Amino acid sequence: MSILRRTGWLLLGALVIVSAAGIAGLPVYVAPQRDPVRAADVVVVLGGGPDERVEVGIALAEHGVAAEVLLSLGDEPDDPRMDRYCGGRFPFRVSCFAPDAARTDGEAREIVRRATIYGWRHLIVVTSTPELSRARHLVGKCFDGELTMVAGATGAGAKYWTWMYVRESAGYLRAFVNQRCEAVVAARPGVAGAVPD
Repeated sequence: MSILRRTGWLLLGALVIVSAAGIAGLPVYVAPQRDPVRAADVVVVLGGGPDERVEVGIALAEHGVAAEVLLSLGDEPDDPRMDRYCGGRFPFRVSCFAPDAARTDGEAREIVRRATIYGWRHLIVVTSTPELSRARHLVGKCFDGELTMVAGATGAGAKYWTWMYVRESAGYLRAFVNQRCEAVVAARPGVAGAVPD
């Protein structure tokens, strides 16, 4: 077989694999399960900077869906653009946190820790569309209450979606390698060991 023909077959094989991965990822990254919104204990917005997802979380609280919004600062805990949310005045409580690991699993640990402390039974979690399924998996494997997943910001274009497929696939791989739940603070308000904001 000539080098040209072999190269052609290799390219065709690579195209088939990439196409199959793209199609398989559609229901996970592009069109994940979204839940109907109803009243909850708290709206949690996963990190990613002050973008549309933060506005979605704030708007949900403004519409009376929850009396508290919990914002993750993600990998930019000193981002001054978040000051208007974290230090802002709202008719509901807004809390901000920097996760111990600036990834969704670090955010999930802090969310579950606070849910344990404050007795939250129903969370609304706002994140980007490609991250919705993985966030549901990570938070849900340690939180035994009800989760409502809401999509906020979503980018566009081939470059964005290629990066999201790679990033989210790597995140799923990490999540499946680490199947255990991290230790969670089992304190309640007023009990020694409870950690306030």
